[in-house]
Amino acid sequence: MKLQRMNRRALTLGALAVSGALALTACGSDDTGTSTGASDGASTAANSSIKCDDAKGQLLADGSSAQKNAIDAWVKAFTAACPGVQINYKGGGSGAGVTAFTQGTVAFAGSDSALKPEEVTASKSVCTGGTAIDLPAVGGAIALAYNLPGVDNLVLDAPTLAKIFNSKIKTWDDAAIKALNPDATLPSTKIQAFHRSEDSGTTDNLTKYLIATTPENWPYEGGKAWQAEGGQAASGSSGVAAQVKQTEGAIGYMEQSYAKDLTSVSIDTGASAPVKPTSDGATKAIAAAQVVGTGNDYSLKLDYTTKADGAYPITLVTYEIACDKGNKSDTLPATKAFLRYITSEEGQGILSGIDYAPIPADIIAKVRTTVESLA
Repeated sequence: MKLQRMNRRALTLGALAVSGALALTACGSDDTGTSTGASDGASTAANSSIKCDDAKGQLLADGSSAQKNAIDAWVKAFTAACPGVQINYKGGGSGAGVTAFTQGTVAFAGSDSALKPEEVTASKSVCTGGTAIDLPAVGGAIALAYNLPGVDNLVLDAPTLAKIFNSKIKTWDDAAIKALNPDATLPSTKIQAFHRSEDSGTTDNLTKYLIATTPENWPYEGGKAWQAEGGQAASGSSGVAAQVKQTEGAIGYMEQSYAKDLTSVSIDTGASAPVKPTSDGATKAIAAAQVVGTGNDYSLKLDYTTKADGAYPITLVTYEIACDKGNKSDTLPATKAFLRYITSEEGQGILSGIDYAPIPADIIAKVRTTVESLA
């Protein structure tokens, strides 16, 4: 009898060990890059103010690749506190995210550009009795990273950037670049300009900057799709960053967190000194943005022509796209809980440490109120 009790006890402990191992595995990151929980998140969960409420199940999302690193950090903290939720954020680009949302295949989407009127109209077939809204959740600088050995402090301005990406300036020793960098030894290396291959909010924001500051050198309408001729294409901010890193003479644009291992251009805005892409510089520029959305929509108008000292002009704001009403009942609790967390002081507080810019306090406070009203 004693031996039987010992055997039963051993089996119970073994089952618990297997169960614990499976739980840790389920909270880890899988081989496909899916954003799930974190096995080392116990201390984070213990110290977190995250409210899980009735959140459970799998939450599918897609969109902006610019915010992917921020989403990964948020998901790690959130799923450590709410282990009943699995979040899969694909990061296929703003265009793909908005399309997936209006087709009803994701619970929310990320976009570096506010919704267009026709996209809002399309959302009404998904948001029963409601409509899609723009909720700004993360800001960031768009870095112009380059690969030019021996040149560490390159300065460019809007006209020169436009001519580079429009294939009008073709070598690094061009007179226009020399004029901005009189103390640099510039090689005659051919410029390899990389742009995004898919519809991208990062593209949209860069081209808005060029249109606003140097329209005579950027004769295009702008938008998520790249319109200039020439150059080379790569997928996502990560793809552009990888091409710049491995190609001598390359330059490309990407959200700042993807450029941390690269060298970035300082922008001559007309301020007292050229400005490098930083979280503080992006926040300073975004703080001057105007809310142009109506009702519960908080789309922003950025000032790309700023000349304020320390303000980095080429910025983006990533919006989380959700239904104000008519969210699917099976994903609403998790969507609401996750959006509540990322817009909270705790969620916003991690951004500057990972090369993103928090949303200005007066704007994010209104967004928090809207998140609580989602239905």
